[in-house]
Amino acid sequence: MSTTPATANRIGLARTEYVGGKSTLCTGCGHDSISNHIISAFFQSGINPYDVAKMSGIGCSSKTPGYWLSRASGLNSIHGRMAPCATGAKAANRNLIMIGVSGDGDTASIGLGGFAHLVRRNLPIAYVVANNGVYGLTKGQFSATADLGAKQKSGTVNPFSTIDLCSMAIDLGCTFVARSFSGDAKQLVPLLMAALKHNGTAFIDVISPCITFANHEGSRKSFAEVKEHSVILQELGFVHGFEEKTVDYAEGTTETVAMEDGSLLTLRKLDSRQHDIHDGTGAISMLRQSREKGEILTGLFYVDTNHARQTLMETLNLTERPLAQLSEKEARPPREALAKILNGYR
Repeated sequence: MSTTPATANRIGLARTEYVGGKSTLCTGCGHDSISNHIISAFFQSGINPYDVAKMSGIGCSSKTPGYWLSRASGLNSIHGRMAPCATGAKAANRNLIMIGVSGDGDTASIGLGGFAHLVRRNLPIAYVVANNGVYGLTKGQFSATADLGAKQKSGTVNPFSTIDLCSMAIDLGCTFVARSFSGDAKQLVPLLMAALKHNGTAFIDVISPCITFANHEGSRKSFAEVKEHSVILQELGFVHGFEEKTVDYAEGTTETVAMEDGSLLTLRKLDSRQHDIHDGTGAISMLRQSREKGEILTGLFYVDTNHARQTLMETLNLTERPLAQLSEKEARPPREALAKILNGYR
């Protein structure tokens, strides 16, 4: 007779085993909602927290890994350096399940170079940006993702064009690109579960309004703005490989994306426009058109299910056994091999 509680997941852990410390963010912050959705995604996926490495940089969003998966390994890097630190950690131990949470400043400003190279190298990681368009820790200045014409509380207008991280990620070759809203659990949780299963870089831009510095009239990322201008492409569902595979959507309205482990991401189209999630060029064009209309478009924009692109681990031809687990004797090249390498530079 099983002694596993009815509220436990498939590996016998309760949801409480996936939480962390108490949040120190402002009451009502969208980032806390993202934390709750990440907890749900890991719990429902039945992932052991000890198998996870959670990475972050600097900013309100980068504080959040302290609020979930307290049993996981973690690194809070210096500002803008989450991407290279995550790359090093994954290269050292390829068995780690990687998730990174960054902010729009941490990724789109000081960390833009690291983000670009992580994406082009196709590092296997669920990369989440909590995007509020402001620097919340330094009194709400505009970040690089703030929309042209957006206003601060003081009335200052942003004179610069925005960086659309989703369009950039697709152009750089990212193999999974999506956008969601921190308050939309129905959409975001399945996206997170799919991102954790994706063999490559899975990028999710999450609009997460700053309750203190970006929730006023004139802000393009306030709760009211998102509610008024949000356009949802699809209704999403996720069926794990260990579950019975059933889809209850009406025939002709659903697309199913097969993950490598046999899990299924289901997409039921809600928006009238026709969008092929396998067409990167079309996704970039759609994102630009929506931005020009003032829409906040959410959903899965692009996914590569052909697995034609190698991950960084495959490109580097790393051993199946993690480098971090090799002994000094195993990791040290023999003298003959070093001589051959040096001769190659003569």
